[in-house]
Amino acid sequence: MTQGVVKRTIMWGDLDALGIVFYPRYYEWIDASGHLFFDQLGLNLGELWADRGIQFGLGETSCRYRRPGRYHQQVKIITEIEFLGDKSVHLSHRIYRVEDDALLVDGLEKRVCMDVSDPLDLHACKIPVDIFEVLSRAAKA
Repeated sequence: MTQGVVKRTIMWGDLDALGIVFYPRYYEWIDASGHLFFDQLGLNLGELWADRGIQFGLGETSCRYRRPGRYHQQVKIITEIEFLGDKSVHLSHRIYRVEDDALLVDGLEKRVCMDVSDPLDLHACKIPVDIFEVLSRAAKA
């Protein structure tokens, strides 16, 4: 299975008043990791939108918080395809503390292939065959 790996340092602005990562930051990191995962596969989401009028929009996202992330810790975000359907792809994102490989967060994105060629008529569509093949290879690799 193809994995995307993103490393980052938790910064002061990522924290809440208790000194732990403010939960919306995890969603930002997961979304960015999803985009980078598509890039790694040669499927830049901005180019798909501009060139082909499709987008993989978020249908659902979730996080399960296992341990708190703290200031200046190094984390790695591992992204993989959990499910691939005709119209959607589900990405799992696991965020680990680099120091001891402790799991901090389990995240999930359910992305739906959408026809965005007409902004007044956005709707789900089948994943084009060539894109489906790329995603399928990544899910099996």
